[in-house]
Amino acid sequence: MKIAVIGTGNVGSILGKQWAKKEHQVIFGTRDPDSDKARTLLDTAGPNARATTPSEAAVEAEVVVLALPWNSTQQVVESLGNLAGKTVVDCINPIAPGLQLAVGTTTSGAEQVAIWAKGAKVVKAFNTTGAENMADPNYGGEAISMFICGDDAEAKATVAQLAQDLGFDVVDTGLLSMARYLEPLAMVWINLAMRQGWGRNIAFKLVKR
Repeated sequence: MKIAVIGTGNVGSILGKQWAKKEHQVIFGTRDPDSDKARTLLDTAGPNARATTPSEAAVEAEVVVLALPWNSTQQVVESLGNLAGKTVVDCINPIAPGLQLAVGTTTSGAEQVAIWAKGAKVVKAFNTTGAENMADPNYGGEAISMFICGDDAEAKATVAQLAQDLGFDVVDTGLLSMARYLEPLAMVWINLAMRQGWGRNIAFKLVKR
């Protein structure tokens, strides 16, 4: 699968590198594809990855993964051009200063992304855990949970497969409006990891019997 990863921070870099290892074709979208940072990333990602501008990456890809700071999301998404019909994976948590949610309760960051990315099939995923767990979602032989939501069944199936490729146990939580609860769940993880000092090697696991 051809995947554009828009953003080369911790989450975007890890996701892109892991998918490239799984034989997906990864295109990192970055403001400066010739920068030292981009070249270092490509050196570690291997032959299945390359870098170009965000808009060029989005045009080429079947799946567009957004791994951006919230305060730049609208501008970047609207600069990507026509995303209609594409699967867009929103990994972003809408965090405001003071580690507070910028939006919530009656809407979500993912629903805002769907407005900005007109006609795209938006799926919320990869927001409820840290980059370390995206590199290794195995805890004592158990795959940790990756919660996803979206309005398009085919797009969710695609994203579920991408998450399973990384080793996650995927939990489909329903329509995109469920992001109103997945984004606050991410804040629980952030609070435990950062404020309460548990560290970043913690994860959520849905268990059944």
